[in-house]
Amino acid sequence: MGTNNVIFLEVIEWFDESGRELVHRIPESGSGEIKWGAQLTVRESQAAVFFYKGRAYDAIGPGRHTLKTANIPVLTKILSIPWGMTSPLRAEVYLTNMKVFPNLKWGTRDPVAFRDSELGLIRLRAFGMFNIRILQPVLFINSLVGTQGVYTTDEIEDYLSKVIVSRFNDLMGEDIDTIFNLPSRYNNLSENLKQRIQEDLGQFGLGLTDLYINAITPPPEVQKAIDDKSRLGVFDDLDKLIKMKAAMAMESAAQNQGEAGAGLGMGMGFMMPAMFAEAFKGGGGTSSAPAETVKCPDCGKPIGRKAKFCSHCGRQILVFQQCPQCSAQLAPDAKFCHQCGRPVEAKPEQKKCPKCGHDNLTNATFCNQCGERI
Repeated sequence: MGTNNVIFLEVIEWFDESGRELVHRIPESGSGEIKWGAQLTVRESQAAVFFYKGRAYDAIGPGRHTLKTANIPVLTKILSIPWGMTSPLRAEVYLTNMKVFPNLKWGTRDPVAFRDSELGLIRLRAFGMFNIRILQPVLFINSLVGTQGVYTTDEIEDYLSKVIVSRFNDLMGEDIDTIFNLPSRYNNLSENLKQRIQEDLGQFGLGLTDLYINAITPPPEVQKAIDDKSRLGVFDDLDKLIKMKAAMAMESAAQNQGEAGAGLGMGMGFMMPAMFAEAFKGGGGTSSAPAETVKCPDCGKPIGRKAKFCSHCGRQILVFQQCPQCSAQLAPDAKFCHQCGRPVEAKPEQKKCPKCGHDNLTNATFCNQCGERI
């Protein structure tokens, strides 16, 4: 690409061979001395952000573009003798991948606490997948990427998984009273969870295109209690259930007596799937094609994906940074938020559970550790 030379102009382009790179900086290591007249080629699935003298100047769309700096071939090197032949006019290009990144995994590393109205305090495991894409290249680079040469989905997948699990725990505590109602609520849970995660990702310039809940599973002892409750629903009273369980115990013993016992167990085994299939029947989230419009960060009305300004309120759509407290759009060199007065560099404090002391996300409603309302 000709980024390290004295005489020739640079030709800058980037191809993502791995399919997992969100952002790639040119040059990848150190800073650059991109010269006047350098040629930048941006593909349809990409957007470029040009940094000059340490500042982001614009998000550049598809096409061939001529970059303008004060670095002149040969002459700049001569004038840079006082700085050890290194030009103080530093320039870099960040190329962002604007495609949809599918099949990112999320899940509970440790079971999360859930207070069930019928079973009491239990712990649940949940997992699924989600798809993301970059909506605001400048905001994404300024808030997450920083000065890294390469930023991949592996570096953000773990963090986003923790956010999804925390929001999932809040949603379960607010909308579900018992896990016996889960089979009919998978679709609603996916949609509501997607809406909550959109707000978390929006402060980083990311968009969530799809989110799926593949499974929500209780521990084995809770599964056994669900099985017993399902069996109880088949019979008129508890006495018949006890008799049936005694018969099942006899069946289990018969299985160890040879082929005849095995035949009896097989006959009973064919009956069990039909009894329990309805209790564990679930569905995934619904998918939708990526929209050609985005929401204005100020008025929230839909505008064209490539629009520079909102046609409703006139706000510039290109976001350089946002307030971590109130999400107000800030100027590139702002140190304090003009809306809430919070320092821009201040990070949101984690919320401690008053009962167990576990750290949770700032807006968490229920503790991931003990399930109590914070």
